[in-house]
Amino acid sequence: MSIRPFRDIKRKKTKVINVGDVKVGGDNPISVQSMTNTLTTDVKATINQINAIAEEGADIVRVSCPDKESTTALKEIVKHVAIPIVADIHFHYKRAIEAAENGAKCLRINPGNIGDKLKIHEVLSAAKNNDCSVRIGVNAGSLERDILEKFKEPCPEALVESALRNVKILEDQDFFNFKISVKSSDVFLSIAAYRQLSEVCDYPLHLGITEAGSFVSGSIKSSIGLGALLMDGIGDTIRISLSDDPPKEIKIGNEILKSLNLRNRGVKIISCPSCARQAFQVIDTVRTLEEKLSHITTPITLSIIGCVVNGPGEAAMTDIGITGGGKGSNMLYLSGIQSEKVLSEDIISKVVSEVEKKAAEFDKKL
Repeated sequence: MSIRPFRDIKRKKTKVINVGDVKVGGDNPISVQSMTNTLTTDVKATINQINAIAEEGADIVRVSCPDKESTTALKEIVKHVAIPIVADIHFHYKRAIEAAENGAKCLRINPGNIGDKLKIHEVLSAAKNNDCSVRIGVNAGSLERDILEKFKEPCPEALVESALRNVKILEDQDFFNFKISVKSSDVFLSIAAYRQLSEVCDYPLHLGITEAGSFVSGSIKSSIGLGALLMDGIGDTIRISLSDDPPKEIKIGNEILKSLNLRNRGVKIISCPSCARQAFQVIDTVRTLEEKLSHITTPITLSIIGCVVNGPGEAAMTDIGITGGGKGSNMLYLSGIQSEKVLSEDIISKVVSEVEKKAAEFDKKL
């Protein structure tokens, strides 16, 4: 059982590109990615962080490659990770070529910053020869000088003009395996730029609010900005930019997609904020369950409600539910139907058992 959305989101149909074995665009699931903050030359630390990001549910990871030592390190890093790597390149075209040759599956570049057409051609040749896609990464903080002079300040029109200029550079070289981003740290600017870009091109879009901030403020800004665009059907891959541990970006990204019924990975918990009516400690229970169920990837809905006011109604719409009852005796619901009473001290072990059982049943059917 799963909650039926009040309104299904109709995604805009975009072209499909490949980032390694991950397909981006079209009807493919919206992918979630993060970026490492280790020194890429510290191979062991970078591998460990990428694997932690992947374990949290990432589809793609980006790695900064500011120098030759970093692109050389990619050759070893890709041997020990399971998700495709995007190499973050800003200026030197040789870094892009080295990254493609050393195992990167996507190059994040601004073609206009790479240099003359011959250098761009060399980068795109390396990308083609190594089955490597490209992300045109436009950012409000680093617009081309002539565009900034034309528009006087970063604005949606400026970001879109920069993006389209770079699109033409790639198209003129018969290169079409690319996605685009038009990021800003300003929520309104980002939303407007992505909406305008979506109207004039059908390449897959990478969504993000850049430099969003700390965990709390950055998560809120990203949820508002990305949520508004995703509800418009815009977006094929997302990154939450937080000044925090990278795996947390994946957690927030997946939660945004789950809340919009765009992608369901793992357990979706519906829980009350708790009050004097609660029959058990809801907040502590939810916190513990999130931890103990983090390994589940099967889409399962779970309601944890502290009393009978909203509990039965929520339980009727979830796969598994617990509703608080009197004297420490609470009701377990399975597929919306009352199953058995559960003592407060047994809630966690019982719910974990039922979730794991349901996940095993689901996996057996596949």
